[in-house]
Amino acid sequence: MRLNDMQTLWMVVAVAAATMLTRFLPFVLFPEGKKLPPFVDRLSELLPPAMMGLLVVYCLRNVNFLSGSYGLPEGIAVAVTAALHLWRRNTLLSIGIGTVVYMLLVQQVFV
Repeated sequence: MRLNDMQTLWMVVAVAAATMLTRFLPFVLFPEGKKLPPFVDRLSELLPPAMMGLLVVYCLRNVNFLSGSYGLPEGIAVAVTAALHLWRRNTLLSIGIGTVVYMLLVQQVFV
C-alpha cells in the first residue's frame, strides 16, 4: 500500500471509531434504570430550542433587508414555519411546508 492509501485507511478507521464512541458512550454512562444527572436533564430541555435558534440565525445571516426583496420571502417563510409549528406541533410538517413556501416565494413571486 502507498502512503496516501494508509493515511486514508487510518482516517476512515478514526472516523468510524469516533462515530461508534459517540453512539455507544451514552448507553454505557447512563444505563437504563439509572437516574440521569440533573445537568443532563437540564440539557435535554435547553438544547432543542437553542439549536432551533442557532439554525434560524444561520439561515438568516446573509439576508439583506435594504435591497432586493427586503427579506420578505425569508420573513414570510419563517412566519409560516413558526405558525405551523405552534398550531400542529409537528416539526417535520412545519419545516417541510416552510421550505416549500420559501422556495415558491423566491422562484415564483419574488423573481
